[in-house]
Amino acid sequence: MKAIARGAFEAGVRVAVAYPGTPSTEILETIGKEYQGIYAEWAPNEKVALEVTIGASMTGARAMASMKHVGVNVAADPLMTLSYVGVSGGVVLVTCDDPELYSSQNEQDNRHYARFAKIPMLEPSDSQEAKELVKLGFDMSESLIPPSWFAASRAFHIQKESSRSMIQ
Repeated sequence: MKAIARGAFEAGVRVAVAYPGTPSTEILETIGKEYQGIYAEWAPNEKVALEVTIGASMTGARAMASMKHVGVNVAADPLMTLSYVGVSGGVVLVTCDDPELYSSQNEQDNRHYARFAKIPMLEPSDSQEAKELVKLGFDMSESLIPPSWFAASRAFHIQKESSRSMIQ
């Protein structure tokens, strides 16, 4: 999850909002501790997290929302609207899936939501790819109309360093 936070920093994210829930909590915790230039905030629920992210995007800022996989059910209303309204600053929605119910009440495959909303979903296979795909997600979000959706799983709790890009 630290690689996702680093990718957001390298992508120039200005606002990161999340609703806590394993396995996604570590993303915003890392941003808050290590990347002081990013405004980081906990939201009262997943819908509010996505709405704050959308508001930041409307001002031209790159913004990211992160939540547990089942949080997308709560955020579905603004997600579906965002998919056809579009973004000004890039938006990436990070959902952390929980295969085999390690810390969740149910399994959910958010690829179906992405297809329904007509939003591209990026699924990394390791920490390095996670960092790079977050940056790609922001670029795609600004060059296409919809936001990008980034799916991660508990596999990203591994303690492997991803390489750091030079920040100019």
